Amino acid sequence: MGINNRQFLMNQLIWIGISLGISIAISIILPFPVSLVVIIAVFVLLSMYMRKIMTKRMSGGKGLGIFGSGIGTSKLKYYCMNCGAQHSQSACPKCGSKMKRVGS
Repeated sequence: MGINNRQFLMNQLIWIGISLGISIAISIILPFPVSLVVIIAVFVLLSMYMRKIMTKRMSGGKGLGIFGSGIGTSKLKYYCMNCGAQHSQSACPKCGSKMKRVGS
């Protein structure tokens, strides 16, 4: 098992332990129907928080929001392969070629 796999597994076990501890504490403190609702709410909020952390790690520190995946956040630039003109249409406005490449 590689170091990244071990780190991922340890991270998941820590979060499972945290959520289990919070759930047990809530179920001891609050009566049954209320505790179930609160445990579900805490689980959802904890999952959203974990997703936010992972999104920040994967995007290099750019906070893309809780539900943001980063896809489609920046506009792609297309260049004509025939004349090199930058455009965003299906055919090049200069030469009419439909061959294009994606650039940054």
